[in-house]
Amino acid sequence: MATSALHNKVVVITGGNSGIGKETAVNLARLGARVIITARNPSRGVAARKEIQARGRSADVEVMALDLASFESIRAFAKQFLDQQDRLDVLVNNAGLVLSKRQETADGFEMQFGVNQLGHFLLTNLLLDRLQSNTAGARVVVVSSHAHNWARRGLEFDDLQSTRHYRPYAAYSKTKLANILFTRELARRLGNTQVTANALHPGFVASRFSRDGDAGVLGTIGMVLGRPFAISPEKGARTSTYLASSPDVAGITGEYFYKCRPTAPSKHGVDADAARRLWEVSEQLVAGAG
Repeated sequence: MATSALHNKVVVITGGNSGIGKETAVNLARLGARVIITARNPSRGVAARKEIQARGRSADVEVMALDLASFESIRAFAKQFLDQQDRLDVLVNNAGLVLSKRQETADGFEMQFGVNQLGHFLLTNLLLDRLQSNTAGARVVVVSSHAHNWARRGLEFDDLQSTRHYRPYAAYSKTKLANILFTRELARRLGNTQVTANALHPGFVASRFSRDGDAGVLGTIGMVLGRPFAISPEKGARTSTYLASSPDVAGITGEYFYKCRPTAPSKHGVDADAARRLWEVSEQLVAGAG
């Protein structure tokens, strides 16, 4: 097997059983990484692993159970991973969802905020020591979206759980803004370490996201009508792959990328006070849930 920059490096990709997560896994497997994908559904995870192994030309692909809507599941995953793996080189926080009706996680949080923000917040913090112990420099890659621009009022800290008003895409856009703010604050806190953290917009991707009824009739219609203008999951995975593997971004942190280039997020996406406040609130919510 030819050596590469990712040979024997360990990569975790949440939601790596479908869409751009799966394509990112294929790409990184081809580059020699030991890839661990997470999946809520075990059978889908096993099927994805077989595909990634075949297309990535690597047997070094694993699947682990993880439900980001359950803190218990997240903690169980982190414990199992830390028990089994002595290193973590790249964490790709890729999984996400949009729901037409307000639902709650196992811990009582609005589902989109709970999965897209709090779940990844807890997971990253549980794995942070292993990331920081990597003397070669580890990376955190967070999949956000151009949809964060739709959060025109920024994060509404008095209604993060969308209890007063719930609109699917408004709630989703705020979680994508939260992803960017979380990434920037994580980068700030890791400023004296070898760990970098960057967020990205993958592009408008033709995947199953929002097309299986979760976003309601309007979401399904919108995805179908927009599909001719969408890019493939393979193209959508390029920036995730780039941030996870390219030497060009070694040492670059706290940025937001699109098409493998740094770009400016919305004005709310560079609000340092909001980033610090979101981190503190997330800490309190996670701790309060036990």
